[in-house]
Amino acid sequence: MTRTVVASAIREIVIGFDQPFCVIGERINPTGRKKLAAEMLAGNFDTVTADALAQVAAGATMLDINAGVTAVNPNETEPPLLVKTLELVQGLVDIPLSIDSSVTAAIEAGLQVAKGRPLVNSVTGEEEKLEAILPLIKKYNVPVVAISNDETGISEDPDVRFEVAKKIVQRAADFGIPAHDIVVDPLVMPIGAMGTAGDQVFKLLRRLKEELKVNTTCGLSNVSFGLPHRHGINAAFIPMVIASGMTSAIMNPCRLQEMEMVRAANVLTGHDPNCQDWIMAYRDHIPISGSNAAASPDMTKGETGRRRGGREGRRRQSAS
Repeated sequence: MTRTVVASAIREIVIGFDQPFCVIGERINPTGRKKLAAEMLAGNFDTVTADALAQVAAGATMLDINAGVTAVNPNETEPPLLVKTLELVQGLVDIPLSIDSSVTAAIEAGLQVAKGRPLVNSVTGEEEKLEAILPLIKKYNVPVVAISNDETGISEDPDVRFEVAKKIVQRAADFGIPAHDIVVDPLVMPIGAMGTAGDQVFKLLRRLKEELKVNTTCGLSNVSFGLPHRHGINAAFIPMVIASGMTSAIMNPCRLQEMEMVRAANVLTGHDPNCQDWIMAYRDHIPISGSNAAASPDMTKGETGRRRGGREGRRRQSAS
């Protein structure tokens, strides 16, 4: 069974088909968050601190750390900022981290200060990236996210994306990197723009599990991009990708509905022994009042009694 081991200084996590779903917290990423980017550039890490602690409290298994605050001279600005962010976060939390950058120098700088065995996010099928990133993965003996695109861009054909993933796994093997240290991102497309995006990724995940035998991840919210009430789509997507073989996702653990789906899927796939995590999370759960509230045991009993009474009454009337 494929097992990808990641670790902090004191805590080890296994990503695998026989393991609970790995939730990689996405919040420490200034992309699209102008306020956070400005704060980090100014040396203010209050939001980073708050986001790190909140995601762990919400149930994140890992935290993704990105310091891409500007497209101006990223080779100069990103490495020291990523190092500072990593050092801060690993001093706050005990879970493993993911070093997220498209800048090779930043990834290497991060690997030099990261404790334990972080996940590197990411490498693509582009030759330039393979030659730059895979030697670092081998040198530091860490796992890496493999994104299924290459010089030709992101294909809408899932078979092409599978072949790119296969290429990365094979090239990694040339560097002595085992397949269990490759976590493939099959690239989830927005369902609003491509109606077959969901079905495509479900089929692709099964192939990645059965043929390449690799663990998988994705940017979960990509599927709902551009749609209203995105979190409803995201929440529905979670158990479906888990059932198809996905073993981790980069997502927002502070979204209660989405984390509820993760925990429920862990229960239903047998990856939450004796439902312990579910019970710990929800034993004191109070349903939200209103039209979408879950019925309480008393309400359910009452409704059942009334329905039975109605049927009994109709039977008695028929008999008479």
